[in-house]
Amino acid sequence: MAAVTDRRRPARASHRFMRGAARLLAAAGLAVNAYVHAHLAPTYDGVAASVSQGDLFRLEAALGALAALLVLVWRRLPADLFAFVVAAGGLALLLIYRYADIGQLGPFPDMYEPLWNGDKTVALVAQAVAVVSTVLLILTVRRRRPGHGRSPDVL
Repeated sequence: MAAVTDRRRPARASHRFMRGAARLLAAAGLAVNAYVHAHLAPTYDGVAASVSQGDLFRLEAALGALAALLVLVWRRLPADLFAFVVAAGGLALLLIYRYADIGQLGPFPDMYEPLWNGDKTVALVAQAVAVVSTVLLILTVRRRRPGHGRSPDVL
């Protein structure tokens, strides 16, 4: 029985290291994206319908900061799923409004911007890193075994 336990220990350690690295990358990507959106928000206050693009950028920044904090502190599947939704949603919207002029949608302004710039590229890379990292966290979650207390995926 001791041999089985000894063989599993390196696998658990590498699993924890990989999940820890993924957690740090996800949080970093979300934090960078939050910073970019918070920094750019005042620039886009003039693009408005019922809601301004600046307000939407502030919302994206707040959600990104919350997701970064949760993925570091809570370390549970719901936090990882929330972080994935924030990162993937932001990435999808960035690409949609870069390549498609869908116009104003209800209270949301026309946010079509067909040009790449440094801030947009940084946001794209940060969100992509967060998406890949959160997918890794979601796919490698360890399940609790009945009668064994806390889940071993907690770092």
